[in-house]
Amino acid sequence: MKESFRIPQLLLRCALGITFLTPVSDRLGLLGAPGTGNIEWGNWENFINYTTTLMPFFDRPMVNVMGTVATLSELLIGILLIIGFKTKYAALGASLLTFTFILFMIFSVGIQKPINFGVFTATTASLLLSFIPTYHWSLDNFLKKKEA
Repeated sequence: MKESFRIPQLLLRCALGITFLTPVSDRLGLLGAPGTGNIEWGNWENFINYTTTLMPFFDRPMVNVMGTVATLSELLIGILLIIGFKTKYAALGASLLTFTFILFMIFSVGIQKPINFGVFTATTASLLLSFIPTYHWSLDNFLKKKEA
């Protein structure tokens, strides 16, 4: 059973990692200008404006802090998942972060946005990834074998 998770866990790690890194790239303007293609924000200002919508009870400076914390968390989680370092903790962090997004989205813009953005799927997939016993083709596995 353990061996049957080799490829699915690798693909899941990569898919989730990309899922976290893509919005970070978007809000930093790395994917294109606002209003082009499938660009959601295109720059930091547009991202913070949207974040203000999700957190109407916070003032603008606090929203900036929350947006920065979320962005740094997504960046770190995305990288950790792709390279497979501290994978279990990164996956749990991913699940908690996306669950938080779900709550903010539901209470501010309704349930349809987290459904459209696949946030329920990311939350559940991250939680599932945290329960996989061995992360093959990962830095975790490499370090574990090196210690043994």
